[in-house]
Amino acid sequence: MEITPYYNKQITCIHCGKNFTTTKIRKSTIKVLETESDFHQIYQGVNPLYYNVFVCEHCGLAFTSEFSTYFAPGTKEILVNRICSNWKPHSFNGERTLEQAIQSYQLAIICGEIKKESHVLLAGLALRTAWLYRELGKLDWESRFLESARAEYIDSYLHGDYQRTAMTEMKVLFLIGELSRRLNDSETATKYFSKIIEQQRSSTEIAIIKKTIEIWQEMRGEKTIEIN
Repeated sequence: MEITPYYNKQITCIHCGKNFTTTKIRKSTIKVLETESDFHQIYQGVNPLYYNVFVCEHCGLAFTSEFSTYFAPGTKEILVNRICSNWKPHSFNGERTLEQAIQSYQLAIICGEIKKESHVLLAGLALRTAWLYRELGKLDWESRFLESARAEYIDSYLHGDYQRTAMTEMKVLFLIGELSRRLNDSETATKYFSKIIEQQRSSTEIAIIKKTIEIWQEMRGEKTIEIN
């Protein structure tokens, strides 16, 4: 008997407190075929990225497991005015289309901005939205969200809010550089890739360093850069 990749999970909305059901993907069924330079993974079969965002069918809040349960003063009222009062109750449970996945991420970005979530969290949402637009073939929208992601990663680097997450300084620097390169901003890409190169002797993140040097050589047309 073949195991379905889908299963249902009960979620409690962090805003209205009501329960709803969302669809998740079994880890054992996830198969990665390729990982692109900005960490976008291409899957065989079901794409788990489609199901990362929870959408409350009752109030319309879109959030992920990384969202804080804390609401700064006044933010709940703004959410009610901008999201909940315009929400027509419906469920995002079940198989999602690529378009539905994009809708869930865009709504999560709006909710995250209203909630004043961290820059690194908002950057991740924007980057994943860009990946989905890439899969859809809408390159102009992909670029728009790559720009948003880069801006948030720069703010995260400057404020250091990535330090409370699984992200590291080297990964943040790399993503700023790589997103800049993809946006044809070689000046900013060089600036942030240089910060990684400068730390190559002290960092233990060898994979990031090697990838940076590969890209650096490609950008500069250099034949060799030693890793010591």
